[in-house]
Amino acid sequence: MARAIWNGKVVAESDQIVELDGDVYFPEPSLKREYFRPSSTTSLHPLKGQARFMSLVIDGQDNQDAAWYYPDPKPAARKIKGYVGFWRGVEVEK
Repeated sequence: MARAIWNGKVVAESDQIVELDGDVYFPEPSLKREYFRPSSTTSLHPLKGQARFMSLVIDGQDNQDAAWYYPDPKPAARKIKGYVGFWRGVEVEK
């Protein structure tokens, strides 16, 4: 069972992760939604497409844009559609 942990809390947990380009992605239903807030940040990856971001808020601490996903990934990244990746201090245990 893989887990994504930030600020002492498990923010996602699943045995159905996907790995792509060194990143671990968790299925969207595995997110502990109470810790996530939408963000207006986007970025463009040449092979994956346009990413959207979410921030984490736990115990009054904000981790801006700590999670990302591709709502409509390009064909090379279609296996991560519906999955969320983490960075900015979020620890992923596999």
